[in-house]
Amino acid sequence: MSDIVCFLTYDVIGYRKKVVRNNIKLALPHLSDKERLAIEKKFYVHLCDMFLEMIKTISISQKEMEKRFTFSNMEVYYELEKKNKSIALMCAHYASYEWVISMNYYINHKGYGIYKKLANPHFDKLVKRIRSKFKAELIPTKNTIPIITENYKNNILSIYGFASDQSPRPNSAHHWTSFMGHVVPVHTGAEMLAKRFDMNVIFLKVKKIKRGYYEASFEVLSDDVTSVPNYEITDKFLKLVEEQIHEAPEFYFWTHKRWKNIEGKLK
Repeated sequence: MSDIVCFLTYDVIGYRKKVVRNNIKLALPHLSDKERLAIEKKFYVHLCDMFLEMIKTISISQKEMEKRFTFSNMEVYYELEKKNKSIALMCAHYASYEWVISMNYYINHKGYGIYKKLANPHFDKLVKRIRSKFKAELIPTKNTIPIITENYKNNILSIYGFASDQSPRPNSAHHWTSFMGHVVPVHTGAEMLAKRFDMNVIFLKVKKIKRGYYEASFEVLSDDVTSVPNYEITDKFLKLVEEQIHEAPEFYFWTHKRWKNIEGKLK
């Protein structure tokens, strides 16, 4: 089924093919055209896998999910929980970021996923239904601060998931840094909220083992945010994302225009 969807998406419709091709060229200029084309084709296979996995989530059992999406070092996460602080989890749009929320099966903190509300109300409702299956509460970006503030006041220990590798509008960006060889505006919300509400910060790396199977691992970015200079956590996060991309670039989500606001080349 995924191969048929991929044929329609890539060969017939050509969904965002120009954006994907340009992004891969910007991020991986050292590769040959042939190598970049191979990554492009593998990416579309993965993209269609992800789409069908998202639909499958509606009916998947907990037992099946625990088999398909595993965590290699939950002890790293549990050590942060023991510090009795809320946690900001940073991850990338890489591999199966949709299934990251399944970690709610294993944690003690209350789980939240920060997300941007979709323009299409029907698709937004579907996405919320899928992502809420794992006992996580979704927070639209505009409601993030009020909810975190309320939880902080009531001492509700929580973990907030941020996919922080997208590009904000240049006029609203507080920080520009190098990402895949280009200086671009970056989201700093996870770091700034962690500092404002004294949260620990952790990175979740997801690796695709084979079609439909993933393994995730944790790395602490900071357990003392007050001692870290501004934007150091964000920069460290992006370096880890770069490492992911170089390891297996076909699993990065290339359809978003992450390099549309390169410093000196604003469009």
